[in-house]
Amino acid sequence: MSGTAAVGFIGLGNMGGRMANRLVQAGYDVVGYDPVEGAAEAAGAVPAASVADVVRQADHVLLSLPDSAVVEDVVLGAGGILTHGRAGQVVVDLSTAAPSSTRTLHGRLTENGVQLLDAGVSGGAAAAEAGRLTLMIGGDPAVLEEVRPALDTFAAQIHLMGGPGSGHSTKLLNNFLNALNLAASSEVLVAARKAGLDVAQVLDVINASSGANWATLNRFPHIVRGDYLEGGLTSELMLKDIRLYLEHLADIGAPTFNSAGPVACFGLAIHAGYGDEISNRVVDAIGDVAGGLRLHATPDHEQ
Repeated sequence: MSGTAAVGFIGLGNMGGRMANRLVQAGYDVVGYDPVEGAAEAAGAVPAASVADVVRQADHVLLSLPDSAVVEDVVLGAGGILTHGRAGQVVVDLSTAAPSSTRTLHGRLTENGVQLLDAGVSGGAAAAEAGRLTLMIGGDPAVLEEVRPALDTFAAQIHLMGGPGSGHSTKLLNNFLNALNLAASSEVLVAARKAGLDVAQVLDVINASSGANWATLNRFPHIVRGDYLEGGLTSELMLKDIRLYLEHLADIGAPTFNSAGPVACFGLAIHAGYGDEISNRVVDAIGDVAGGLRLHATPDHEQ
């Protein structure tokens, strides 16, 4: 969309790079910043020298960052958005962040006339690449409509959840169910293998029965064939999201009774050396404890 103001993108990693590239493919001029050398070019964006450089060039600035601490530094730190932002600018935070932090940042930016939308993201790297993400938005409906055309380039569904922080709150709730389903399904299918059952057949039964969930329907049909869908959310990041969920529930005074299992499972995966690998490898960490089992037969891991 040459001739329009550039879209800025800060954070061009596994997800951010793919979302930025969707914008580029749709014809947007994207100026990007990431501390990793070459990340902007890999996403097809024009590299910026700094956060401030992005903010100066773009009316809409999208963030895809590791956690609230990094988001706060980008927004509030020296050379950040608060210092260089201008009235009428829109920031969309696509990170997984603490809603309490998001609400604070919203207040600080609004004082300077900068609008903030918090946007929880679901779907993973494959959906980002295909433009099929689901976004959960918190903030002003009119501001969402202003940036919707850009978001539509990488999202198939956009849900306005309420005021500031509600998008990130919804993301944490969804991510916890993702973690719970993946951990519990891993445990069950390792147990099926240990019991001498045909794991693929057990999975077919589960997916036609009341135990079906996202993990059994979308992850494990690949995993039982030895395809772990590499490149998605790691066990380190999954445990980080669970902790954010627990902090959020403590903040709002809601009870939790089901968090111990996912914390234990992804903690085990990290301890076993799978921390930097896709969180689907939690099934191998549980299989290791069960005697070195794998859901798929290999020369080293036969039943």
